[in-house]
Amino acid sequence: MTAAPLPPVAPEVTATLVEDLSPRLRKRLDAAVTKLGSRPTHRDGDTVTIAVDDDTELRLHAPGGVVATVDAITCGCLLAPACVHRAAAACAAPAADPAPEPEPAPDAAPDLAAQPAAPTVPDSTPPPDDPTLLIAPAPATAPAGAPAPATTAPRPTPAPDEATPAQREAAAALWSAGAAVLEAGVAGAGAVAQAALLRAAHTARLRQLPRAASAALSVVTLLRAARAGDPSYRTAELVTALAELLGTAHRVGSAVAAELAAVRGRARRPYSPDGSLRLYGLFTEPVVTDSGHGGARTWVATADGRLCTVGDVAPGGVGRALGVADRTVRLGDTALTHRELGRAGLAVSGATVSPDGRLGAGKSVKAVTARGAAWTEPPLAALWEAPPAEQAARALRSVSRYAEPDGGGSDLLFLDVELLGAVRESAGTCLLARCDGGVPVRLAVADDDPALAHRDNLMLLATAPGTRLRIIGRLVPAPHPRLTLLACSHPTGDSTVDLGYDRLIRADLPDPGAPVHSAPARPGGPGAKSPLHLLERRVEQTVPAGRATLGMLGDVTAEARRLRHAGLPTAAGLLTALRASAARRERDLFGRLLPADTDGFAAHWLAAARYTAAVAESLCGAAWEPGPGALTHGSAGATAPRPAGSPR
Repeated sequence: MTAAPLPPVAPEVTATLVEDLSPRLRKRLDAAVTKLGSRPTHRDGDTVTIAVDDDTELRLHAPGGVVATVDAITCGCLLAPACVHRAAAACAAPAADPAPEPEPAPDAAPDLAAQPAAPTVPDSTPPPDDPTLLIAPAPATAPAGAPAPATTAPRPTPAPDEATPAQREAAAALWSAGAAVLEAGVAGAGAVAQAALLRAAHTARLRQLPRAASAALSVVTLLRAARAGDPSYRTAELVTALAELLGTAHRVGSAVAAELAAVRGRARRPYSPDGSLRLYGLFTEPVVTDSGHGGARTWVATADGRLCTVGDVAPGGVGRALGVADRTVRLGDTALTHRELGRAGLAVSGATVSPDGRLGAGKSVKAVTARGAAWTEPPLAALWEAPPAEQAARALRSVSRYAEPDGGGSDLLFLDVELLGAVRESAGTCLLARCDGGVPVRLAVADDDPALAHRDNLMLLATAPGTRLRIIGRLVPAPHPRLTLLACSHPTGDSTVDLGYDRLIRADLPDPGAPVHSAPARPGGPGAKSPLHLLERRVEQTVPAGRATLGMLGDVTAEARRLRHAGLPTAAGLLTALRASAARRERDLFGRLLPADTDGFAAHWLAAARYTAAVAESLCGAAWEPGPGALTHGSAGATAPRPAGSPR
């Protein structure tokens, strides 16, 4: 038999199959999942068959590509349907994204989640030195062990701009499932814990909390990748997903009006009409994902400076990314290829645009080729006029680990720079440049795949110190100014260079000069030798092995002292509280250990995770300020804005 990937399984199907198992079979579930993962599979139309053994087959029927009902998974063993194989197959398969919610009836109450969310203004109030003030209870209906809400009086009937009791109940279930994963860690969060998350995600989706439900599905996907030893798995991604899940679930009980709309999120990200647009091409970048997809994305700007994209990404990897660049853009009747559009223009009527700037290609969209604009001509030249620090602040809002949905903005920066030469780093070599205000910027390779031109072009540019370029790069959050280099003006010509596709040669450079191996700029500036990592690593250490392991790691007094001496008293307090919460176990009158306070520990962990992200982003933004740096370590710890939704 040839191997065939398992079809996605609806979250509620997996949850139901696991819940229906006997306690004895639940203990065998993880081993059964591992065993099925090594068995041969084959596909016949909509059905995928797994050979459980020489005499038994298990079938997953997926009309439309998704296993949508419990009865769609059948097993031929003697114990079926009460066997462990059906649940194991569901747990081994990817979790399916839920189907879009039905449109509300015309006379139904307005769906706040389906309306654009107003941007949430970050709270600029400095975090208090007392870390306990950053720790808030779980939702009002959280199980025993979570801190009690401020009042126990019955709530009045909810207004349309606050969460319903059913939504609070769903949020509490998500909090509990997320806290249980944090308690057990990756090693202990097997199929049963994942099924609890899937059930909570399904319930949240039904109760119009799609943002929290999506976060729960992300946690499940990352847990499975971690337990399977997937080389693309990163602990930091699971930290972010868990903090997003817990933080969103926590906010449901208190959010109102526009904030509630952001907390609830969207089940769909629709394209909205945008009338007629005059578009000017900027550049085209190759897109290659870890999931094996490849393609091209062309960036364009409207006459008023808004950034939009036209993309073509599908399964195929880097080979497809190279081929798609010279295919016709899927937008109206234009005959332009992606690379041609990056230097030309379009006049579009009936345009539709998604919240993240993607241009729709529906039948009503009409597009004809028009004149483009040079990067030095209006309206594109205006993109380079904003100060680098202002651009970095805008990009940070876009790439923040906990950015609000539909917050808008782009992660691109448009800079005029002078090249200084190559700088060696532990991860490789990057290009050092100086932009306006004397701010030194490290320009890194956007994609190391040798089939793409990124690395060769960057290494060649490093041999031409003193060259002035107009560049476009993607912000990399770091304690020093850093971008991945995507496009630049031609070093000696009037054209532009798509650095992923166009290959520069030495003849394209000005007179050669010796590389400048410059030391890291402003070594005493923001983020240099910041001890924030002392808290960050404790936050990350919790995820692989759970609360108990963090509690056994020993005293953190010395680490807390370093944080205080560096002007980060809140970080020191959070570290101390996190370690104490991890180690705390109460006993009853007979000396027996009581269950751990998983909800209290989750609140401490969430506060630490969100705080470290906020401070890291503040240090990144401060690094882009011209001059010696206006933000020191001490002020970073005292004035970092608290991200919306972090525990108070």
